[in-house]
Amino acid sequence: MTMTDRYAVVGYPVAHSKSPFIHARFAEQTAQAMCYERLEIAPEDFDHSVREFFDQGGRGLNITVPHKEAAWQLVDWRAPNADRAGAVNTIYRLDDGRLAGDNTDGVGMVRDIETNNAGTLAGARILIVGAGGAVRGVLPRLIAAAPASLCIVNRTESRADTLARLFADQIRINVLSYAQLQQQATAFDWIINGSAGGLKGELPPLPDALVTSGTACYDMVYAPGGTVFQKWASTHGAAMSLDGSGMLVEQAAESFRIWRGVRPDTGPVIQALRETLASNQSVS
Repeated sequence: MTMTDRYAVVGYPVAHSKSPFIHARFAEQTAQAMCYERLEIAPEDFDHSVREFFDQGGRGLNITVPHKEAAWQLVDWRAPNADRAGAVNTIYRLDDGRLAGDNTDGVGMVRDIETNNAGTLAGARILIVGAGGAVRGVLPRLIAAAPASLCIVNRTESRADTLARLFADQIRINVLSYAQLQQQATAFDWIINGSAGGLKGELPPLPDALVTSGTACYDMVYAPGGTVFQKWASTHGAAMSLDGSGMLVEQAAESFRIWRGVRPDTGPVIQALRETLASNQSVS
C-alpha cells in the first residue's frame, strides 16, 4: 500500500488559504502520493504544534500570517535568503532530523513578474509600498534581480529605515515618506504594493501622477474581481496591472520542489485559480 505523505499550511486564521487547492493540483499533475490540509494554530501554540506535526511523521509545512517570523525563530537551519529576510514560509526536515526553513515568496514574485508576465526587473526603478513582513520576505530575491534603484514608502518611516539598514551592504534603498512621494519627480518602472492595508482592501495614499504608460504595477495580494490597487493602476493607464495570484502559485511551486524534488507546471494552476477567483467560488 502506498503511504500518503502529509503536508499543511499553518496560519491564524487559515480558512481562506488557497494552498490546499494549489497543492492538490500539483500532486495530481506530478503523480505524488501526498495530502495537504489547513492547520489553524494560535501564536502561543505555534512551536509545540509544529514540532508535534513533524514528530508524527509530517513532511512539510507552509507558514502564513502571522507565523513567518516565529517560524524563522523555530527552525534549526535557514536557507540564506530566509535568514536574511527574517521570515520563513516553508519548513521541512533535514536527514539529520533538524528542522529547516526557507522563504519562497521572493522566488515566487520574481518568477511571476519575469517568466509569466515578461516583465523586466533588471535595471528597473522600483517603488515598494510597505515595509512589513511581506516586503521583508521578498527583498532578498528582488535585490538579486538587479534593479537600478529601490525606494520604499511606508506610513511608519522607521520600519522602512530598518529595511534600508538591513540590506545596505547589497543595495542603497531610498526611504520616502508619503509627503515626499507627492514631490517625487522621477518616474518608476515598477510599483509593488506590499502594504498591510492591501489585505484589507485599502488603497495607499499614492499620487495619481506616479503612474505613466511606462509604469507596471504589482499587488502582492489578490481579490475576486481584482484588488483596489490593481484597479487604481489600470484606471491611471499602467502598462501592466497584476495581482498576487501568480506569486501565490509560484511560491507554492518552489515549496513543492523543495519537498518533493520535482517542479510542477504552474501555468494551468494559475489559470484554474484565477478562474475560480473570477467566479468568486469557494476554493478547497
